[in-house]
Amino acid sequence: MSVFKGAGVALVTPMKENGEVNYEKLAELVEMQVEGGTDAIVVCGTTGEASTLTHEEHLECIKAVVDFTKKRIPVIAGTGSNCTDTAVYLSKEAQIRGADGLLVVSPYYNKATQEGLKKHFLSIAKSVDLPIILYNIKGRTGVNIESKTLAWLGKNAENIVAVKEANGDISQVADLMYYSQGELDVYSGNDDQIVPIMSLGGKGVISVLSNILPKETHDITELYLNGNTKESCAMQLKYLPLIHALFSEVNPIPVKKAMNLMGLGVGPLRLPLTEMEDEHAQVLAVEMKKAGINVVA
Repeated sequence: MSVFKGAGVALVTPMKENGEVNYEKLAELVEMQVEGGTDAIVVCGTTGEASTLTHEEHLECIKAVVDFTKKRIPVIAGTGSNCTDTAVYLSKEAQIRGADGLLVVSPYYNKATQEGLKKHFLSIAKSVDLPIILYNIKGRTGVNIESKTLAWLGKNAENIVAVKEANGDISQVADLMYYSQGELDVYSGNDDQIVPIMSLGGKGVISVLSNILPKETHDITELYLNGNTKESCAMQLKYLPLIHALFSEVNPIPVKKAMNLMGLGVGPLRLPLTEMEDEHAQVLAVEMKKAGINVVA
């Protein structure tokens, strides 16, 4: 069974000006997403700056989003780490705190072999009862989870049920669909590839764009799932310049800038991430206005 179908938001973690997590603002963002029709919330992923949260903050954010969401839509907790024991710990604690599923990125920096990846993910899967979405993003981790490895994991771990594919390689997605033979759901991890991946059988997207356009991102997937592929594709292409602007610097720098330009007040980033360069920010603001977004800041 799919953890969700449609558009899941890769939610930012709002910060106060002193760098503390802003839980009051986090509640507002959850409401914005639920009201906008978002189909799932991913908390403490890459976009949520999980790599610079303490373990205590990480788990508190998961618990807060679970509480704020009130079971209206699934909450998927990012619990990946380059240390298997840490990933197991975070995954167990996320389950205790009420998460509906887990998003587990491949271990970064270590550059594990495919055999190492299998053992890493199996260790996590055996430690919890929750459905797990694997996160394949070589640009962040240095290692690609090969399609045959993903398919093997789907067949050998009952609760490894899906993949967030963010390598940008459509051929690899096709291979994954072939080798997994329906054992794994696939979500686009790139907002510019929602329709292409859904055309190969994908279930939707885990989206950065949804932070600023929740309804529209949901509608792209809903239209496709309902067979309105031409309209879905038209929306995908309409927002392509904005999507490119949202990735003109490393995520989540641009999306936090966009949300602050909208007056959402999500605050600063944590080092080593820094504020968006003025040249890129100006382009972002222009594309936001073209997309019909009110820029107030």
